[in-house]
Amino acid sequence: MFNLGAFLSYAIVVTFTPGPNNILSMVNAGKTGYKRTLNFLLGIALGFFILMLLCSFFNKMLFTVLPQMQFAMSIIGTAYMLYLAFKISGLHFSFGHKISAKSQKSNSINNFQTGFAMQFVNPKVILYGITIISNFIMPYYSTTASLFLFSAFLALLAFLAVSCWALFGTMFNQFLSRFEKPFNLAMSLMLVYSALTISGILH
Repeated sequence: MFNLGAFLSYAIVVTFTPGPNNILSMVNAGKTGYKRTLNFLLGIALGFFILMLLCSFFNKMLFTVLPQMQFAMSIIGTAYMLYLAFKISGLHFSFGHKISAKSQKSNSINNFQTGFAMQFVNPKVILYGITIISNFIMPYYSTTASLFLFSAFLALLAFLAVSCWALFGTMFNQFLSRFEKPFNLAMSLMLVYSALTISGILH
């Protein structure tokens, strides 16, 4: 049975925690404001959507041709999520540095093309797509329509995440520096819950 709680826990934790997408969105918005960063955010969302579709159909082929791979992929997914939980528990946020006037004038990374292309060289997003689709979606939903809808939902969630980082900017750094330990612990526990769910231990 599809576990909505575990699915959402994993998706929200991985999407909203620090990564290239979120950090660059925050930096770009800090330099130029949210409106001028919107094209960059939309590029991330579209690239994310296409990558999720590619991961969906790649996994669909695996589950059709090599069903024995499901167990191995579950083990890999569980190990990866536990690794993320360990990394998150020890994170230290230090984004409080000031941006120089010269850096503020540079918008070379703040455009649609950069946001879009970055998804296909971002290991966090690629591993996330393979893990969440192979472990949470493919065992229960495999039609083209359902894969399209799940990819669209995950892309929307990614857009919301980068938008939050862009909107909060420097305020986000202040929040994390104040509540760093409980935030890290909560994110880590949510990932451990997701990992134990897909491993079958909680079934």
